[in-house]
Amino acid sequence: MGRSRGGLTTKLHLAVEQGQKLLSLIITAGQRGDSPQFQPVLERISVPRMGPGRPRTRPDRVRADKAYGSRANRAYLRRRGITCTIPEKADQVRNRKNRRRPRPPRCSRPGPSWAARPPPPRRRSVAL
Repeated sequence: MGRSRGGLTTKLHLAVEQGQKLLSLIITAGQRGDSPQFQPVLERISVPRMGPGRPRTRPDRVRADKAYGSRANRAYLRRRGITCTIPEKADQVRNRKNRRRPRPPRCSRPGPSWAARPPPPRRRSVAL
């Protein structure tokens, strides 16, 4: 149990099927973050097969909210070959666009125009 302003609280971290069938569950203190629990929840998934064989542990797709969109979580899903649908936070999208934008030209002081520059010196060939 975790302590917050409202008293003692807990959080339920779930992995469910589309039909809302529970696949895994972790209970943590209320003040704990959501993102660090992403990998442990996915690692606890175990779906038994109809016939013989080991249980299935890797989902085909993961859908999550913005709280789980960290680089570490996305890298974990790529490593395991799981496709994901996690929206990006607006500030991360903005920062990514700013990184790829070329630097604006410096316009504080106008440089000399091409017409005002002297011609380059002539190169002379010298044979020895």
